[in-house]
Amino acid sequence: QVQLVESGGGLVQAGDSLRLSCLASSGRTFSIYGMGWFRQAPGKEREFVAAISDSTGQGSYAEFAKGRFTISRDYAKNTLYLQMNSLKPEDTAIYYCAADRDPRFVNWPSQSEYDYWGQGTQVTVSS
Repeated sequence: QVQLVESGGGLVQAGDSLRLSCLASSGRTFSIYGMGWFRQAPGKEREFVAAISDSTGQGSYAEFAKGRFTISRDYAKNTLYLQMNSLKPEDTAIYYCAADRDPRFVNWPSQSEYDYWGQGTQVTVSS
């Protein structure tokens, strides 16, 4: 079993930046491949934000995240990041990281692709 713990959320003003982190750990050797970020705003369904492929290292983004958010991964620290710039009030949500144990990582925008989930970190953007 792999545990994912997010951190870095908080209350910021519109236009500010935040960097979210997601630390992956396990009681034994583990292999995870693609990873992603999702978010859920109050009264809305959870939606895809960004994903990063283990094989290419390239990030893929939801339309609203393009140009503002950057996903990255530090293998030495077993940590996934989401750098969020130019935040807007509509970015207010709980942000979740997720990890996939399938190296194919085909359907990365879909929640069903991921095997492990963190508990989430709250991001609140005031206007």
